[in-house]
Amino acid sequence: MKDGNCAYCMQGELAAKFAYPICKMDSGFLYVFKEQSHPGRLILAHDKHISEMIELTDEERNLFFADVAKAARAIHKVFGPKKVNYGAYGDTGCHLHFHLVPKYEDGPEWGGVFEMNPGKIFLTDQEYEEIAEKIRKAL
Repeated sequence: MKDGNCAYCMQGELAAKFAYPICKMDSGFLYVFKEQSHPGRLILAHDKHISEMIELTDEERNLFFADVAKAARAIHKVFGPKKVNYGAYGDTGCHLHFHLVPKYEDGPEWGGVFEMNPGKIFLTDQEYEEIAEKIRKAL
């Protein structure tokens, strides 16, 4: 079931406020997170409009995490971070999604507490497309 007020369900203009589309994956849709203070940061949103992982079957959960791992491998291949952090946020946005946040030793808060958007770095649509294309090729 889709929620007409949910950016991940509706995609298009709602999602475009904070994300740039990359591609459909087996379990959901992959986006470039527009705030790029952590270069290569992505979001994988599940196909189903659910709030919690416990609402997935074992098979659905395994497929989702396989896609998370596939996206993380692409981030490592394209951007070469020291580490990728994973976050499932959304107190008010009740659509299961994971943030994949590359971390770099010379980047914001390395070795410290993660900040959601430390530098608020936004790119042009062309730059988002360049990232998206590199990730598509690396998937």
